[in-house]
Amino acid sequence: MRLLLLLSFLIVPVLEIWLLFQVGSAIGGPATVALLIAGALLGSWIIRREGRRAWRALQESLRSGRMPERELADSGLVLTGGALLVAPGFLTDLAGLAFVLPVTRPLMRRLGVWFFERRIKRLAAASPYADMFPPAPGGQAPQGGRVVTGEVIKEDHDDRGHSGQEEPRGEEPRGALGRPPRA
Repeated sequence: MRLLLLLSFLIVPVLEIWLLFQVGSAIGGPATVALLIAGALLGSWIIRREGRRAWRALQESLRSGRMPERELADSGLVLTGGALLVAPGFLTDLAGLAFVLPVTRPLMRRLGVWFFERRIKRLAAASPYADMFPPAPGGQAPQGGRVVTGEVIKEDHDDRGHSGQEEPRGEEPRGALGRPPRA
């Protein structure tokens, strides 16, 4: 995962610069700069519009008393898409539009859920606490593991919390200096 993130930070800027040169040589430098500025302005307008819509949907779901799962996911997608749209470059603009537009947002939401479910399951399986909890209904029980056999001994206690057996007699308790405590 870290390698993929590192590669994306190295490869995406190189691809963006290459694409800028390709578009610049095809339509000219001033037109390319104007296209980048127009993309950033369009991105900020879409963020504002879709951000308000996502905020209203979030408030409505909270008013109705249901968990706002879809609305929270949409808000996160709009925020991520907006950041990608405002960043200069054509590849990031395409990715940002996929996150922001209502037509493609459900697909991106499903991809995000799929990715994070896989990631969480992988992290949970690698956790030292993975076998401490029972499996969810329909899930698989953990295989193997160490079984410790033992015997439970139940003692009868009276009202004062003492067992019915006599306490073992040994040496008398000693104080901090090794002498018996004063009475």
